[in-house]
Amino acid sequence: MRLKILTTAALTAFAAFSLQAKITLPPVIGDNMVLQQQTDAALWGKAEPGNKVTIKASWAKKPVSVTAGTDGKWKTSIATPEAGGPYTIEISDGEAIVLNDVLIGEVWFCSGQSNMEMPVKGFDNQPVEGSVDVILGAKAERPIRMCTVQKNTSCTPLEECTAQWQKNTPENVAEASATAYFFADCLQKILDVPVGILISDWGGTPIESWMDKETMQRFPEFDLAFLDTPGADYNAFMPCTLYNAMVSPVIPYTLKGFLWYQGEANRGRADQYCRLMPAYVDMMREKWGNDNMPFYYVQIAPFNYAGPEDVLGAMLREAQMKCLETIPHSGMAVTLDIGDYDCIHPAKKAEVGRRLAYMALVHDYGYAGINPDAPIYKSMEINGNRAVLTFDVGFMGLAPLGRALTGFEVAGADKVFHPANARIVGYDRVEVYCDTVPEPAAVRYCFKDAVQPSLYNGSGIPASSFRTDSW
Repeated sequence: MRLKILTTAALTAFAAFSLQAKITLPPVIGDNMVLQQQTDAALWGKAEPGNKVTIKASWAKKPVSVTAGTDGKWKTSIATPEAGGPYTIEISDGEAIVLNDVLIGEVWFCSGQSNMEMPVKGFDNQPVEGSVDVILGAKAERPIRMCTVQKNTSCTPLEECTAQWQKNTPENVAEASATAYFFADCLQKILDVPVGILISDWGGTPIESWMDKETMQRFPEFDLAFLDTPGADYNAFMPCTLYNAMVSPVIPYTLKGFLWYQGEANRGRADQYCRLMPAYVDMMREKWGNDNMPFYYVQIAPFNYAGPEDVLGAMLREAQMKCLETIPHSGMAVTLDIGDYDCIHPAKKAEVGRRLAYMALVHDYGYAGINPDAPIYKSMEINGNRAVLTFDVGFMGLAPLGRALTGFEVAGADKVFHPANARIVGYDRVEVYCDTVPEPAAVRYCFKDAVQPSLYNGSGIPASSFRTDSW
């Protein structure tokens, strides 16, 4: 009996040693993944402390080696070629792991709340326009790959998550983020290279959930005590909990840039959002070690939060618009014309994804001939009973030239707004007037939740809602 006990203990110890000695990789490094092209792509994992880990990529002439530290962790990078594949990667410390069907292309990190989470198949009773054809037409051989981080929370930064790279099959496309997938779909068609989307989202969550403790300590209005209190209750709607569990584990997977669709949960805190969002972007760029990584985000759409005259949603949209000035190399996809007043999850996700892709194609991939950026209000001058607004409009000018515009309001010194007449009077100018307001003092455009947008640029990109006042 004693011999049996010793033998079992010895086998258990050997098994534990074997498990410890075997190379392990984070879930985001595996079969079917996409690595960013023409860069030094990060690879990392664990092995027996002190072991030499050798990485052989089928596209590379020479292997890369690294030694596991005293904690067993190792990290290195491997030079990637121009887009292509499939390739294999062998990672070995004497016992090899082979990663198959690896593609080289463009990789984007896609995050946010429910409008990023909404899958191609839609939510129950909330469809995505055009989803049936996209799902049924998905082919595994098309070089789009998706990796979705499964929901989790933590009070401390984690190194592991549940995730897996998946091929472009109908089953996988149906479950993928619609906004992220339609972005990838457009990018892949135009660039004709593999595209990988690394997705991490959770419906209803505020921006502070996606930020790390060090960043959130700069905002004393948030109570972070629970992060340092063993056994404290916490959830996905509290600061840092999603960064810790759903962002930290995928750092430093090499990316081209970031997509962000979030803001509804911070409605009512617009001024604070103006400070939080730039801090979030700075944090993400710092974590990935690149201050110039592109950051493209979606402005929230109009929705019936508290009645048609409610302006809290418009104020959050205004905060997002202001962030264009404080976040370098950023762009905002306006959805004023493709929202759904009665549904917080608008169906036109394909258009959202395309508008994000247009910005990336022009600003990051060198395409020209279109203007992907929304017209942004810049200044106002008063000429008699008329207000003339000037916009930062860039290429193509405002549209439609000469046609009467809707959605404008004007107020005098009494701060009472009235529906106004408006028309485009120049490349970047709009004239606004109202017969009952002889001395205009302020103009608003679509600055409420029940709106009829009418102002676009020449490429069909809608202008953001705005106000000239700060009342």
